[in-house]
Amino acid sequence: MKKKNILWLYLFMVFAIVDVFLTANGQQEYRIFTKPGIILFLWVYFLALSKNIEGTLLRKSISAALVFSWLGDVLLIFPDLFLYGLGAFLMAHVCYIIGFKLAQTNPFSIGQVNFIKLFFQNLPIYLLAALFYFFINAGLGNLKIPVVIYLVVIVLMATTARERYGKTNSVSFWQVMVGAIFFMLSDGFLAINKFYKPFPESGVLVMGTYILAQFLIIRGILAHIPENNPK
Repeated sequence: MKKKNILWLYLFMVFAIVDVFLTANGQQEYRIFTKPGIILFLWVYFLALSKNIEGTLLRKSISAALVFSWLGDVLLIFPDLFLYGLGAFLMAHVCYIIGFKLAQTNPFSIGQVNFIKLFFQNLPIYLLAALFYFFINAGLGNLKIPVVIYLVVIVLMATTARERYGKTNSVSFWQVMVGAIFFMLSDGFLAINKFYKPFPESGVLVMGTYILAQFLIIRGILAHIPENNPK
């Protein structure tokens, strides 16, 4: 990794730490300066280390996921724009689904599928999603349909990440997989706080798991690229 590229990673970490600190101290008014910088610097870091796949659909899809995530971060700063923020993150997950599919060997090969085995392999993801839905269902009101659609898409994102097992190197698989689970946890904590019961630790939990999710996913995708693949 070139030293000049580490600068973007350092900036990502600094903005992330400061934003979590502001969140923990309830200084929401200052987060308009820190929150947008987190994904912005992670995106520049990704672009800097993925130049060898410039022009590919993989690079474009992951970049789009980060851009939509950045837009969602900005929109969610303002409570009245929650539904628009939800839509931006839904698009981010769709882009990640495409990226995860592309970041594996023979992504579009058609073979025999054991649906029973596939169901049990994905069962922990289904159970996690069902648990969060159990808590928030009663409080969704008019947002039930968009939230359910969002939940289905994030489950697809996580199951697509799991699908990469054996189809990429172990570092890439586990970083993306753990990142996808952290993303589910982050959205779950946010949903519980908004639709079930607010709790004071929600802000730190949401941002902490979200930052880890995005970082691990990007590191995992970079690890899939031959030039960045650990020997």
